[in-house]
Amino acid sequence: MKTLFSLKNHRAKIGLLLLGIAIASCNALKRVEEDELLLTKNSIHTDGEKVTSEEAQSLIVQKPNSGLLGYPLRLHLYNMAKKNPDSSYQAWLQKNEKREERLNNLLSKKQVARLGESFLVKGYSEWLKEIGEAPVIIDTSKTRKSLERLKAYYGGKGYFNTNATYVIDSTKRKQRAAIDYQLTLGDPFVIDTFSKKISSPAVDSIYQLNAKNSLVKEGRQFNIADFNNERERLTNIFRNSGIYGFQESSISYEILRDTTKASDDQKLDVELSIEDLRKRDENTVTTSKYYVHTFEKVNIYADYQFDTDEDSLQSIDYNNYTIYYKDRLRYKPKALTDAIFINKDSIYRELDRLRTYRQIANLNTFKYPNIDFVVDSTQSKIDANIYLTARPKYSLQLDTDVTHSNIQYAGLAFSSSLVTRNVFGGAETLSISARGSVGLLSDASLSDEKYVTEIGGDINLNFPRLWLPFISTKKIIPYYMLPQTKISMGTSFQKNIGLDKQTLNSIYGYNWSPTDAKKHTIELLNIQFVRNLNQDRFYNVYNNSYDLLDDVADDYESDPTLTEFFEDQNNDGDLELIIPSGTTGFTNAVLNEGLIPQSSDDFNQVRSLEERRVRLTENNLIFASNYTFTKNNKQGITDNDFYQFRAKFESAGALLSALTGVIPFNQNDSGQHLVFGVPYSQYLKTEFDYIKHWDLSRSNVIAFRSFFGLAVPYGNSSNVPFVRSYFAGGSNDNRAWNAYSLGPGKTQNVNDFNEANLKLAFNLEYRFPIAGDVKGALFADAGNIWNVFDDVENPDATFNNLSSFGDIALGTGIGLRYDFTYFVFRLDTGFKTYNPAEEGSSKWFGGYRKGDAVFNIGINYPF
Repeated sequence: MKTLFSLKNHRAKIGLLLLGIAIASCNALKRVEEDELLLTKNSIHTDGEKVTSEEAQSLIVQKPNSGLLGYPLRLHLYNMAKKNPDSSYQAWLQKNEKREERLNNLLSKKQVARLGESFLVKGYSEWLKEIGEAPVIIDTSKTRKSLERLKAYYGGKGYFNTNATYVIDSTKRKQRAAIDYQLTLGDPFVIDTFSKKISSPAVDSIYQLNAKNSLVKEGRQFNIADFNNERERLTNIFRNSGIYGFQESSISYEILRDTTKASDDQKLDVELSIEDLRKRDENTVTTSKYYVHTFEKVNIYADYQFDTDEDSLQSIDYNNYTIYYKDRLRYKPKALTDAIFINKDSIYRELDRLRTYRQIANLNTFKYPNIDFVVDSTQSKIDANIYLTARPKYSLQLDTDVTHSNIQYAGLAFSSSLVTRNVFGGAETLSISARGSVGLLSDASLSDEKYVTEIGGDINLNFPRLWLPFISTKKIIPYYMLPQTKISMGTSFQKNIGLDKQTLNSIYGYNWSPTDAKKHTIELLNIQFVRNLNQDRFYNVYNNSYDLLDDVADDYESDPTLTEFFEDQNNDGDLELIIPSGTTGFTNAVLNEGLIPQSSDDFNQVRSLEERRVRLTENNLIFASNYTFTKNNKQGITDNDFYQFRAKFESAGALLSALTGVIPFNQNDSGQHLVFGVPYSQYLKTEFDYIKHWDLSRSNVIAFRSFFGLAVPYGNSSNVPFVRSYFAGGSNDNRAWNAYSLGPGKTQNVNDFNEANLKLAFNLEYRFPIAGDVKGALFADAGNIWNVFDDVENPDATFNNLSSFGDIALGTGIGLRYDFTYFVFRLDTGFKTYNPAEEGSSKWFGGYRKGDAVFNIGINYPF
């Protein structure tokens, strides 16, 4: 077996060596003719200064071949392809006189011909060309086009007298050249006078009210971007000030230069022109004045169908709205009108129309609505017809998923959900879901069974408004902020995994979004009950804890009063503690019967292990409230230049603690108050998470993340529940350590699942394209977890002072990603660059030894 493994290693090394030789031996000039030049670099200089603006660089038509950390990998892949695979195949076939004849006899003449079309002969070269990149040969016609683009770009900034040229430098390397675009800008033109000519009086009066914020003003440097932005600004103002159907094309600017002035006079005269509304019929174009439009009537068509006969509909009037329906109105009128921001006797506003679309979609009851506006003959009144088409009352969804985790080789999960819409007539949504999974355990010591199972169910009820009995929140949080109330209850049962947990949870909360970028979430009640069904299996699951206890017990296994606690489990003469009777008996003998002096290290070790066992096996009741604020300015999935911020504040147990003076809660031996026989958790918790992406151009991105989290127990608790504590390591954290294996502090993976109540994390990642959909990454992850303000006394695990920052671990590594469009498959390899658990010089780069690399598989980017 060892020989086979060694052989496989040698084969892998030989393969990598051959691949490296093949790539390194590729000549970048293989496809470059003698009279051609390979483009290696572009640069732009204006008035002698180098321009680094991505906006200006993007105007250049020809760009050098892309590189992987400076190496033109895709160019070399392209060069590895055969230029004419068909002729190469024919040459090989006919090189030996009898080769073609033998192949024809062995296969057939037709199959030999098809062999030339196969992937190995032709397809392989086509594939290399597809993922590779053809050499960029300097084309002076494209260079001149780039120069004209740059002149136009700077002309748009007011530099109308720009002189431009380019220099091709081919002196440094054979058949390679760099292009330097050189522009002399001179002085920019400025706006000397500004005037306006507006045809419609209504538009003119609105303009006068908003003229002071104009982006086009006298004395400012000419910039075409200012004119475009001002046109958009005015259009937005008019459309939100009552002008229905205002056309942006009605706005134009006339830019003049006084020819009577000196030739070096750099001043311009600008006239704003806003024309009347233009209407195009089949053969004619007519114009008419713009008017401020006021809504005379707002009609809502509930459950509208395209074949509906409007004359057969019934109607009711509610709060200045007319609601049309067929047979029976299935919605509460208020639920419909609260989603409409178009009001009778109000002026037309484009913003109200967009908010109406958003809120109706937020109801999750109707398909995308159709809003039709009808202008009357006076041109000042307008009717709004809002057509709502209901989504199905019930919908059923079934899902299956393949899973993988730290304790499962593989698992199969099933889930189903039934959604019921408009439950109480107010556009409420009820979702009932059930889920189940079965997986193969990765470690036999975790359970006596091979498989782990989990089943669960959830009930979610959503209201498209803030539901507070007897309290109106409409003025505080208007409906355009898309308010929602969420009520949920759920349970899950785990079997053959850990301590076999049963979990009950319930949430009552609100969320709303003042803008597309901001979101607020308040959970008034977040109740979680965790019950450990098999507490006696603690030392079966937490092997490290068992080994530590067994090491202490080795010195006392000859004690005749303790023989019942040991057995030779492997028939090798080595006695080990029996689980659970032996571990429980030995622990009791140490802590309660004076087996070991209390001043000894062994006693402290056993006491620490028992405290951890009690903490991780006891049932938890968490009665919390929290608030979360998030801000994300990302514009669509292709935006690679954005930031995201999240802040969360949580308090647990405060309400129950306040009730202790009213309700006589029972207490346990430690003085903790009990609810349903379980000590409730009491703590304060805060988290801050910041993510920033920088787009470096050409799909090169730098991504940064920072995280701070702290949970402080008090009152009824001396520690934070395991389910609300922090861990470090894993595919989305510090990738040089496995999940739960880093920290706390400078401790060396003491427990099987290491966790604490203080966490710092910093991640920096450089992402770059490699070939086609294959991407790469270089990353550095720093951070750790510590215990603070709790009952842990180990100085190596606690955050004591500023010197504890020296416990921050650093992992670095490389990653490969494949973009499947809808998701990204990720493989990251991390190395322990600085490990605070090591001693002396071993802290640095000790994790670069053979076999120390940590591999992480993930879906989508880590942050």
